[in-house]
Amino acid sequence: MAHVGAGAKVGDIQRAAEAKGWFYPPDPSSKEYCTIGGNIACNAGGMHGGKYGVTRDFVVALRGCLPTGELVQWGTATKKFSAGFNLRDLWIGSEGMLGVITGAVMKLIPLPAARWTLLTSFRDETTALRAALALFRARVQPAICEFLDRESVLCAERATGQAVFPGQSGRPVILLELAGTAAEVREQRVAVLAWATQHATAHRAAKNRDEAEQLWAVRRKCSGAMFELGDAKLNEDIVIPMKNYVKFAQFLVRLKRESGLHVPTFGHLADGNLHVNIMYHKAIPAECRAAEKAVQRLMETVVALGGAISGEHGIGLAKTPFLRIQHSPAQVRAMQAVKHALDPRGILNPGKMFDVFEVWKHPRLEVKLPWDHK
Repeated sequence: MAHVGAGAKVGDIQRAAEAKGWFYPPDPSSKEYCTIGGNIACNAGGMHGGKYGVTRDFVVALRGCLPTGELVQWGTATKKFSAGFNLRDLWIGSEGMLGVITGAVMKLIPLPAARWTLLTSFRDETTALRAALALFRARVQPAICEFLDRESVLCAERATGQAVFPGQSGRPVILLELAGTAAEVREQRVAVLAWATQHATAHRAAKNRDEAEQLWAVRRKCSGAMFELGDAKLNEDIVIPMKNYVKFAQFLVRLKRESGLHVPTFGHLADGNLHVNIMYHKAIPAECRAAEKAVQRLMETVVALGGAISGEHGIGLAKTPFLRIQHSPAQVRAMQAVKHALDPRGILNPGKMFDVFEVWKHPRLEVKLPWDHK
């Protein structure tokens, strides 16, 4: 177990664990500057979520303050704890609305003895998603399974100045990493290579960790490179059930065509958490209106397909208008009752999550959202 302060950076926790032969898997892309307290407050995930789980799966105990100022501790540094209500998990993902985290005990697992990375290319998005489902049906559980659509790949290629696969520029890709014991990786590697030969138009394996880092460059560059498609974006971290991957891909084609906007999409196929980026130009009113309509349609479609409007970013302010698409009035009232019970004066993050209009009335807050609530 790792005993951490709320301000400890996730990357530092990972390196400290690895120095002792242990592994802390949750790895949001901001891990070099995001803190573990923030990760707990948003229940952050990252690329390892499909195999290892998200932050919630690694929190053993929490300590902090109630909105009244009283000090509390939820759980102990033990593998079992069933003494009273599980308020620890209530704090995880509560976005700082139920208490202030000051420290935590996090579970560690053994550092994987072996890793292997493979980059694969596909004809189109639908083919790539169907191939991913075939891989999971074969009971291969990659440590990482990252998907980038054509627009994401094109942006990354322009940013790096290199084609991912020469002669196949702008094709969607899936980036896989296997991790575990040497025997596990050897066994699964055979199955993955057979899968890639059958489904992918091209594939390339890393011979060592340096080459693996080169393959990861396309994934790391894609998000920032998207700003060539617009100077603003709505980055939505939705979750889709695997059985509806293809339906969602078909919806994205329609959304791009009808909105007239670029919507590059990438994310974590092993747990269905996709980052849909609606790109627009702030100075063009027609694009701002199109972006507003597009994000509304996105949220409605995600819920209709049995998914979630957020997998790891939380609700905050920007997704407050969509909370009631996900939750019934009874569910929202239950959450509000918990908030009122622990924070009767409403002093922690006032206005967040439940009603964005309350925030606009707050004299000390300036809220700038990409759509007009008037």
